[in-house]
Parts: sequence; C-alpha cells; structure tokens
Amino acid sequence: MAEQKLVLPPEEELEEVFVRTASGPGGQNVNKTSTAVRLVYRFMESDFLSDTVKERLRNMLGGDKDFISILARESRSLSVNRESARVRLSNLLKAALKEPKKRKATKPTRASKERRLAQKARRSEIKAGRRATFND
Repeated sequence: MAEQKLVLPPEEELEEVFVRTASGPGGQNVNKTSTAVRLVYRFMESDFLSDTVKERLRNMLGGDKDFISILARESRSLSVNRESARVRLSNLLKAALKEPKKRKATKPTRASKERRLAQKARRSEIKAGRRATFND
C-alpha cells in the first residue's frame, strides 16, 4: 500500500495525554499501562492554518468548538495508538484544507417548463369548471 503524506501541525501545538482505557489483548497487564492516547489540537490558536481553513474546520466540527480532541485506543501498543491519532487528525485537516466546489446555477430545461405550463393549464381548467355559469 502506498504511504500517505500526513498533514500535521508542529508537534509543539499538539497536546498528548496517555490514559488507561485502551482495548485489545493484554492479559494481566491490561489495567497497569496507560496506552490510550488523547490528542488535542487547539486549531483556533494555531498559526499553522489560515483563517478560512479554521472556519471551515470549525463548521465541520459543529460550529462552536475551537479544538480537536481525538481518542485513540484501538491497540494495546502506545506507538500504534499515537500513530492512529495522528493519522485521524491528518485526515480531518486534509478534509478542511479541501476547498468546497462552488455550486453551478442551472436553468430549468425546456421540457420541464412545458410540463409545468401544461400542469398549470390543466389545473386552471379544473378550477374554471367549478365556477357557476349564469346564462340569461
């Protein structure tokens, strides 16, 4: 498999906390090691991203968060969990860096206009048929 290029901010802008809630095989050592990784990136305080990318990222996260918190605990290995957290952060940042495509305005087709007008004419006839006619 091809190696992916990770998009990551400088290491000093990332906060790592190691916690004991990782899963996977571990035997008696399960509850003694802190191998789960919580990676926190405060992107609104960072100079790594432009303001437009920060706003796009904030909107992706729900509109009110100014940080990203990723909990990686798939493995008992600390190094695997650290790498997993960084890959997930990189994928989020890549998605935010991608500029959304502008919607191209379209016009109704001739056939759709004709169908609409024909439907209006039918509806008009139905309503006209409900009117009372007075003959002198």
